[in-house]
Amino acid sequence: MSLIVFAFAAKDIKSERIDTYHLQNLNLQPMIQISSFAFNPFQENTYVLYDETKECIIIDPGCYTPLEQAELSTFIENENLKPVRLILTHCHIDHILGCKYISDRYKLISETNKNEIPVFEHAERAAAIFGIRLEKPTPPGKFIDEKDVIKFCTSSLEILFTPGHSPGSLCFYNNEQKFVIGGDVLFRGSIGRTDLPGGNFDTLISSIQEKLFSLGDAVTVYPGHGPETTIGYEKANNPFL
Repeated sequence: MSLIVFAFAAKDIKSERIDTYHLQNLNLQPMIQISSFAFNPFQENTYVLYDETKECIIIDPGCYTPLEQAELSTFIENENLKPVRLILTHCHIDHILGCKYISDRYKLISETNKNEIPVFEHAERAAAIFGIRLEKPTPPGKFIDEKDVIKFCTSSLEILFTPGHSPGSLCFYNNEQKFVIGGDVLFRGSIGRTDLPGGNFDTLISSIQEKLFSLGDAVTVYPGHGPETTIGYEKANNPFL
């Protein structure tokens, strides 16, 4: 059974998967470009965002094996990128498996919402439950919230506080290019599961309806698992909403 169930709410709908080690270049021009990698047994989407200056941010590094770690670093080096920030939408184990590697290699501290600390501290227990090896990273070194803006050279992302799947879940929105990095809040045809510690179904639905749906139908959502979607598609087709 695939461990992807760690993030998704279950529903009798047709699922779509991204192959392990799959790299998708989305090439948003002329500003921010997005590259995504599906890593680890949970098929978690790790994102690298960069612009013409070649500064980049890494969001939710899930690279688990040496092969996955090498794939991510090789991409960064081949593109001549300079990682300047390590950002976490939340701290479930599938989203932090590569944190120690990235922190050590690029001398970065991880940044997340302060409400994710209990989730981070639960990571070793979660690893034992799923039979996964975890090189526990250094605790987050900076806390971020809605009042903050994620900046990397000429680009920026607004922060949306979207709890429900996890108590401190964050999404990152770019208004100019109409996209949001959504973590495990909203998926194509599904939503984040809410039966994990700190989850709450009503809170998650409110986060989606009040924070994400208000962004507009044309906004593209890049989720923590599976393919991208749009706000408009999920309004019309998502069986949970």
